[in-house]
Amino acid sequence: MEIEIATIGGYEEVGRQMTAVRAGNDVVIFDMGLNLSQVLIHDNVETERMHSLDLIDMGAIPDDRIMSDLEGDVQAIVPTHGHLDHIGAISKLAHRYDAPVVATPFTIELVKQQIESEQKFGVENDLVKMDPGESMTIGDHGCELEFVNVTHSIIDAINPVLHTPEGAIVYGLDKRMDHTPVIGDPIDMKRFREIGREGEGVLCYIEDCTNANKKGRTPSENVAREHLRDVLYSIEDYDGGIVATTFSSHIARVKSLVEFADDIGRQPVLLGRSMEKYSGTAERLDFIDFPSDLGMFGHRKSVDRTFKRIMNEGKENFLPVVTGHQGEPRAMLTRMARGETPYELDDGDKVVFSARVIPEPTNEGQRYQAEKLLGMQGARIYDDIHVSGHLNQEGHYAMLDALQPQHIVPAHQDLKGLSGYVKLCEGEGYHMGRDVHVSRNGNLIQLVD
Repeated sequence: MEIEIATIGGYEEVGRQMTAVRAGNDVVIFDMGLNLSQVLIHDNVETERMHSLDLIDMGAIPDDRIMSDLEGDVQAIVPTHGHLDHIGAISKLAHRYDAPVVATPFTIELVKQQIESEQKFGVENDLVKMDPGESMTIGDHGCELEFVNVTHSIIDAINPVLHTPEGAIVYGLDKRMDHTPVIGDPIDMKRFREIGREGEGVLCYIEDCTNANKKGRTPSENVAREHLRDVLYSIEDYDGGIVATTFSSHIARVKSLVEFADDIGRQPVLLGRSMEKYSGTAERLDFIDFPSDLGMFGHRKSVDRTFKRIMNEGKENFLPVVTGHQGEPRAMLTRMARGETPYELDDGDKVVFSARVIPEPTNEGQRYQAEKLLGMQGARIYDDIHVSGHLNQEGHYAMLDALQPQHIVPAHQDLKGLSGYVKLCEGEGYHMGRDVHVSRNGNLIQLVD
């Protein structure tokens, strides 16, 4: 059976992930993502109203024209998890393919919300839920799609595996090796080891290289949880304002913030559209049980009313958890920093960043500006209370040992970011150009003729 891989998006940057695998006449697409930084550099862009061709020209979504060179029919579109760099282009591109979107329940719900907010295209693809550990038949030629549970900085993440007569194709974006997660099950390393040793083994491993140049092992989310606990307990006696910010999609981190706010005698409240969206969805699907009196407010008027209430009743009684950890211009924390909300920052007030800057120039510049503005109002910054959702080098080594793939395709980085992974692979006996395939967006890799 011919096996071919199209590296469509995410092979020259972090963002707009999209990969297609052709096994015979059957094609599976993994991820359709958005590069948000390419949107944020433009003022007042509303992607919901934009045509896909304009977004492709901006470099915001994958250029999927290479799909016309794949001789087969798309059988499934499979996003690995609910981050925008993996699902953000589904509402713009999925309607071109007569295939269902297959994902875990939380991811499907986020995809559904993306489609409902779309104002340019009618997306009528079926949305099919599949849990980690389950499988489904793909096409009529002996291929099967399996979901393997992984841990990441969002709940309900998986690595999909396409089993073909020539061996398994393991799509490894995105994960960290967390054996003690705050929410959900640990990464299923037992199943990865089985896949590496059963049947024809692993024909190809497509891997997320975000942290491939970092030594050591990515810590568990429990490490970030204890760091966050230590920081909040250390400022328990402060009688002014404390504000926290983190990734809205990081439900485990939000859970910790809510719990520790209560521990230090403050009422938590979640503020911002995406904060309300992700936490509300997770609670509705029973992934988490928040306190019944936890306020979640996304609409600007509701948020400002909440800020007025906080100022009236005393900042010392509340812990607002807000959007804006990357300094996004319209996010809640940035508006607070510019003095555009009823919440007034005073000298000594604490701002806790339970997130790192995504290493990309737009984000770094916006975050720098936000921190400067906060500092000008007298805020004290508590930074980098976080662990990554991606594997460091020892995690990559463990995955190669588990899967023992015949071929490797590094992804999710630029060429500099891929270098550490290529070096690691070559140390394990692989060679670039022979069985390590460093690709660019819009390329085809022929694995089996």
